[in-house]
Amino acid sequence: MRKRLFLATLTIAAAVALSACGGSKSASKSGKILTIEEGPDVETIDPALNQSADGANYITMISDNLLRLDKDGKIAPSLAEKYEVSDDGLTWTFHLRDGLKWSDGSKLTANDFVYSWQRMVDPEVAAPYAETVLGMVEGYDEAIGKPDADGNPTIDPDITKLNVEAPDDKTLVVHMSHPAPYFDRLAAFASLSPVKKDVVEANPDGWSLDPKTYISTGPFKLTEWKQGSYLLVTKNENYWNKDAIKLDGIKCLLMQDQNAAFSAYESGDALMIKDYPVQEITTMQKRPDYKSSPKLGISYIDINNDLDEFKDPKVREALSLALDRKYMADTITAGINSPATGFIPDGVVDWDGSAWADNITDKSVYYDNDNFDANLAKAKELLKEAGHENGAGLPAMSYTTNDAGLNKKVAEYLQQAWKELGINVEVNIVEWKSFIPQRRSGNYQIARDGWVMDYNDPSNLLECAYSSNGNNSSRYKNPEFDALLDKAANESDAKTRFGYFHQAEELLLKDTGVIPLMYQNETYLQSDKIKDSFYTSDGIWHFEYADIAE
Repeated sequence: MRKRLFLATLTIAAAVALSACGGSKSASKSGKILTIEEGPDVETIDPALNQSADGANYITMISDNLLRLDKDGKIAPSLAEKYEVSDDGLTWTFHLRDGLKWSDGSKLTANDFVYSWQRMVDPEVAAPYAETVLGMVEGYDEAIGKPDADGNPTIDPDITKLNVEAPDDKTLVVHMSHPAPYFDRLAAFASLSPVKKDVVEANPDGWSLDPKTYISTGPFKLTEWKQGSYLLVTKNENYWNKDAIKLDGIKCLLMQDQNAAFSAYESGDALMIKDYPVQEITTMQKRPDYKSSPKLGISYIDINNDLDEFKDPKVREALSLALDRKYMADTITAGINSPATGFIPDGVVDWDGSAWADNITDKSVYYDNDNFDANLAKAKELLKEAGHENGAGLPAMSYTTNDAGLNKKVAEYLQQAWKELGINVEVNIVEWKSFIPQRRSGNYQIARDGWVMDYNDPSNLLECAYSSNGNNSSRYKNPEFDALLDKAANESDAKTRFGYFHQAEELLLKDTGVIPLMYQNETYLQSDKIKDSFYTSDGIWHFEYADIAE
């Protein structure tokens, strides 16, 4: 086995070395190329359809937006040089820079945003982020067809009802149905990046797969995408801030194997990797090039609420209480993550800038991670009350996950923990490219999930449990929960608004609609040869203004 692994590593390292030195005519002629690894192949890099953090990273390289996050995580002008918000918070006006162009040299106008955002809410496109990023815009319900509780349209959808307009080529006006003070963060979010109408409509299903038709607006443009090997982006000479771009390109290695990624890094063929051998965490933490960056993220478990075996909340709560979150965080992840006490992660601030956790009112529904023995005893009692003592009467169960980072180790622990309840669980490993669409379709019993907040507002995460939200993979449906988020959406008083959010989280935890596990941090290896890069708490590495030291 050791010999086979060694030979495989040599082979992969050689291939990586070749690709890093060129591997193609376009790469070899491109000059200063930064090679990194952020994960395996992604499902899509269509801004409207992407749901993954690594996909968002690639989109951020090749697609710009109205606004952008700077190295301090603050909003900065980008395609829009300035914007104004009306006193009532209902009208946002963005003013585009002069002379903006697409990567093919054609003119970029405010109408391109109107098209892109209306495409985002088109039911035929089925963008999972539509409600999250545009649900507060006037006319959203009419645009999507105002679905009922089962998701069926109650009126004919008309995407032109979404009230975004371009009075001229340089002005975009967004009319809100209710104030959304965090909309500046959304204006910097990958999902709302503009797409080019003629290329999208000429090939709706394939335009984003072909570098020839992936016309974009970012500091780089897609040049090559070799499935399962690498994604190459090169400097966009038509970018508005091209003179500040120091790299000629970025090669993103698409790797499933952590050992191969580490081999590429150690040989110098990659200067940054997200994935490294998980069994070597404690060793990695001692390295000077080991980096740990805070992010607003949570790892959690989706229980398919549509399935009969999970209809009883006692069963769901038992599965949750049987998990030792402190062990998972401290031992399995070697302290990288911290044990979750609720759904909203550490770092989220409340209405007055204080910590979210400092304003919890009903602490009884939150997890006490210092009393696992008592939690396990309660889990067994709950399962007994539900008529499933020692797992009796429950069907065979399957836990679906992708094999990246520590996911497999967590899955092995879950098997062991739930066996204490008499429940046997099979682990179903699915490749990353297929994992998200499988989970999204509801083709699972129990599945790994995680979320890195796109902006520091609890609505961004809580909406993942809203019944009609495209990111509600758990299939959780509770009209009372939905009503609380609706009230928050229409509330202008910040303190009252956040009060609704606290009630919503408490209700979600009482129902065990999802099972929170750990609050996340980002860890990676990065060479000190990389200069002027930064990482933001929304899970994005920013290499757009980076350089490689000689």
